[in-house]
Amino acid sequence: MKEYKVVIYQEGALSSLIFGAANSNADKFSAFLNETAKEGWRVITMQKDMRRLFLFWQREAYLIVMERDR
Repeated sequence: MKEYKVVIYQEGALSSLIFGAANSNADKFSAFLNETAKEGWRVITMQKDMRRLFLFWQREAYLIVMERDR
């Protein structure tokens, strides 16, 4: 039997406010994926999105669907 989890991964709002747009930090994103993998989660699919923040700013976000055995 499988168990599923949906996660929205995005950087904090501060860099969006300072630079106008924020891209995900590759090292932090890798650390997040490695931590969830240690818990048995496996990425099934991932989609990148630019999300609006406070009307004028944008930040990069990822919608991630994960699964693991129960």
